Amino acid sequence: MLSTPLYDITPFSTLDYPDHLAAIFWFGGCNMRCDYCYNKDVVLGTGHIGTKEALAFLKQRIGLLDAVVLSGGEATLYNDITTFARQIKTLGFKIKLDTNGTACDIIQELLEQSLIDYIALDYKAPETKFTRITHHKTFQTFQKTLTLLIGSNLPFEVRTTLHTDLLDEYDINAIIEDLHVKGYNGIYYIQNFFDTHQTIGEMASPTKPFDRRKVCPLLHVKFRH
Repeated sequence: MLSTPLYDITPFSTLDYPDHLAAIFWFGGCNMRCDYCYNKDVVLGTGHIGTKEALAFLKQRIGLLDAVVLSGGEATLYNDITTFARQIKTLGFKIKLDTNGTACDIIQELLEQSLIDYIALDYKAPETKFTRITHHKTFQTFQKTLTLLIGSNLPFEVRTTLHTDLLDEYDINAIIEDLHVKGYNGIYYIQNFFDTHQTIGEMASPTKPFDRRKVCPLLHVKFRH
């Protein structure tokens, strides 16, 4: 069992969990290698902060923070995530999970035990481009997670990072149509690529334009900068 799963801790954030003051626990490692990913050090790195240290940090912030965001990397790769989440909840904090949705069984377990309060699910790309962008063949597992969340009562959001050299208006509309058919009625967030010059694929700023007027109106779509 990995005893030091966390790569880093952000002590305070007002942006990562809607309407909550939260700390962010960054889990080292990921099963994807998305070219546009700017968390290169986290994804390619390993953890060096243990759960005991993380829980001690939280105990000092009881009454100061509302929640914890489990992010990464990919938090669901940690094989004792359920126990860790339960320990966090015992301290009185809400939990938001950022996930690529490739660990459906683990997410289902967290839901069944009421250990998660909110999920941000990354819809990386439509099936035709999923493996090319993520370098991982997990689209069908991701779809199982999406269906699971739509059928649950848990608040969650779906989001896609948009680099227009990788995804165009037709790809975004394919995602929107899939979400609509499956019955998703939440907000679909499109996040603009954040150019740090240190992404996994060493991607530069997009060269192609994106015409928002071509976005299918089947869902409530919001663009994040």
